[in-house]
Amino acid sequence: MKIVAVIQARMTSTRLPGKVMLPVLGQPLLSRMIERARKSVMADEIVVATSDQKEDDPIERLCKETNVECFRGHLTDLLDRHYKAGLKYGADAVVKIPSDCPLIDPAIIDKVLKCFSDGNFDYVSNLHPATYPDGNDVEIMSIEALEKAWRNAKKDYEREHTTPYFWENPHLFELGNVVWETGLNYSTTMRWTIDYEEDYLFIKRIFEELYPVKPDFGLNDILDLLERKPEIKKINEKYLGKYWYENHLDELKNIEEYKSAINKKTDK
Repeated sequence: MKIVAVIQARMTSTRLPGKVMLPVLGQPLLSRMIERARKSVMADEIVVATSDQKEDDPIERLCKETNVECFRGHLTDLLDRHYKAGLKYGADAVVKIPSDCPLIDPAIIDKVLKCFSDGNFDYVSNLHPATYPDGNDVEIMSIEALEKAWRNAKKDYEREHTTPYFWENPHLFELGNVVWETGLNYSTTMRWTIDYEEDYLFIKRIFEELYPVKPDFGLNDILDLLERKPEIKKINEKYLGKYWYENHLDELKNIEEYKSAINKKTDK
C-alpha cells in the first residue's frame, strides 16, 4: 500500500496572508513543516498541494528548493485537489495534513496511519473526537473512499474542507479514530495551529526554544516547555477552541464533542 501524505498550502489565507512563508529560524514555516512531516516512518511520499493560481507560484518554487513534489489544482475545492493529487502519485491511501499545523508530531502522524493500516477502514483521523492539542490534525482515507466522496459531495464546505463527507455519512464508510493514549483532551485548551499573527508568534517561539537543542522535538517536548514557561501559552490563548466548524454548527451533525467542549468553555 502506497501512502501519500498531502500538505495543503496556499498564499491567500484570508486571516493571515502568506503565513506559510513566514520566517522561522531562517526558513519559511512551510519548509519547517515539510521537515517534520518527512520524519513520518509510514508515509511513503510527501506532496505539497497548492492551487493553480499565480499567487501560489512561490509555493511551487519552495517545493523545488526543498526537493518535495508539488501538485497544483483547484483553489477552493480541496476535495478535488486531494483526490487528483492522490491519482497523480499513485496513492492507495491519501493523508490530509493542513499547512496550518507546522508543529505536528511525526509520531502522531504514524499512529493514525498505523491504525488505518492495521484495520479495515475507509477513513481514520484523530479528530472525531479530537483529543490532541489543536495543530496535530491527521486524516487518512483510501483512494477508493476518496473517489466516492469526490463524486458525491455537493455542499460547499464538503468540497472546501475535503473530509466532512466521510464523517457526516458514517453509514457509507468504515470510520476509525485515534485518541490520545493519556486520556487527556487538550483539543480546545491548547492551540498549536496558525491562523492569526499571535499564532505565528507562538509557533516561532516554540521553534526558537526547542529546535536549536533538539531539532526533532515532539509533543512531549512542547508540553514540557509550556509547563516550564507558561507565559508562552498566553501568546495566542485568546483564540483557543476556534475551528472552521463554528461557521457550520447548524449543518454539521457529527461534531457533538466539539460543541460540548465549546459549551463548557463558554459556561466557565
